[in-house]
Amino acid sequence: MSDLRIRFLSALALGPLVLAILAWGGWAFTLLVAAVAAMGAREWGRMTLGHRAEPLLMALIVGFSVAASLVMAEHPESGFTLAVLAGIGITVFTVLRGIGGAAWAGFGVPYIAVGTGAVLWLRAQPETGLGLALYVVLAVWAADVGAYAAGRSIGGPKLWPRVSPKKTWAGLLGGMVTAGVFGAGTAMAFGADPVVPFALAAGLAVVGQAGDLFESAMKRRSHIKDSGSLIPGHGGLLDRIDAMLAAAPLLMILHLLSGGTLPWP
Repeated sequence: MSDLRIRFLSALALGPLVLAILAWGGWAFTLLVAAVAAMGAREWGRMTLGHRAEPLLMALIVGFSVAASLVMAEHPESGFTLAVLAGIGITVFTVLRGIGGAAWAGFGVPYIAVGTGAVLWLRAQPETGLGLALYVVLAVWAADVGAYAAGRSIGGPKLWPRVSPKKTWAGLLGGMVTAGVFGAGTAMAFGADPVVPFALAAGLAVVGQAGDLFESAMKRRSHIKDSGSLIPGHGGLLDRIDAMLAAAPLLMILHLLSGGTLPWP
């Protein structure tokens, strides 16, 4: 079976399930995001530390990532503070233990917690939560599909060949367009004007691509192809959520700064 077909079947199986849990919300969605944070933190620990990933250290990275993510859902400032302090503490712990990769291991806690916590915070907003969460999830997914399709069909100059040889400028533009279309469609479904949501979703696609490139750079640093093998055809969980970890916090910040008027009033 081809890699493309495996990717398609995996997405077909997981996509509707994730959307159904997102629509349900409540404890089910919280449990899903907590599980994602735990698995993502585990992959991060193994990616940055390799064979030096001691059980206690891995438990600290995973535990604090999940805890800070859950706190962020209700108290963003407290959750962010906990994530940063935990990251610093883990960095100090690894330095004192003489373990290499200390700084990057500690960075994993705010990296995972802020990204997943932002998704929880968006979904938890009264009245607008479902629309906000759907907006960012669909925009990021659409950007990934659009970038993949445009990159393969058009090709052209590479975006950053040293870090990710397959990504192209055409792919980035394709991802921006598809993210904009799905973002605008989500806004219309909730009775909002599509113009601003289109532009914002296109911007989120760029930020998501930056998040993807960051994770690719980390994999190159660790000399691995994928962050794991959890999802057939897609690699590890971090390989699927790297764009979301960058885009969701940005949407949360913009929504807060706009007084709740972005992506739509």
